[in-house]
Amino acid sequence: MGLDTTHDAWHGPYSSFNRWRHWLADQIGIPLELMEGFYSDEDRLYPDLFTLLEYKYPNGDELDMSGIRRLKKKLPLSWDAFKPNALHKLLYHSDCDGYLNYSDCGKIAKELKKILSEIQNDNNESRAPENARAEYDGMYNATERFMRGCEIAYSKKQKIHFH
Repeated sequence: MGLDTTHDAWHGPYSSFNRWRHWLADQIGIPLELMEGFYSDEDRLYPDLFTLLEYKYPNGDELDMSGIRRLKKKLPLSWDAFKPNALHKLLYHSDCDGYLNYSDCGKIAKELKKILSEIQNDNNESRAPENARAEYDGMYNATERFMRGCEIAYSKKQKIHFH
């Protein structure tokens, strides 16, 4: 059980896809945990940052605390608040169904290629070198595989389907 896509872009656990997307978001400066579709102040996977701050600084300066309260009101962050990037479609996409249009795939592939040109190949950190799937073969190779899937889909004018 897990996420599979067409064009051999991804095959692996949903949790791995989620970790990979968080890693991709970090590469382009997107705080995915704070974004629309991801942030929830009731999310138990990520401790509520604001509760932690209020606990750590119970007698905090009122100006600081009011600044924290104003920031909390602005969450979740809107995707429109960031410079547009083709990867936003991938980052915000459902992890279990739907598709990416071929035109988006071409743009996503270009962005993934930029990331690959700026990072080192982490294949030596592979957790399962004999089973190259998802992020098990490192973030570099997982990104390269998704990029190739996008390039194939774009060249054939086909959608990448998630299922």
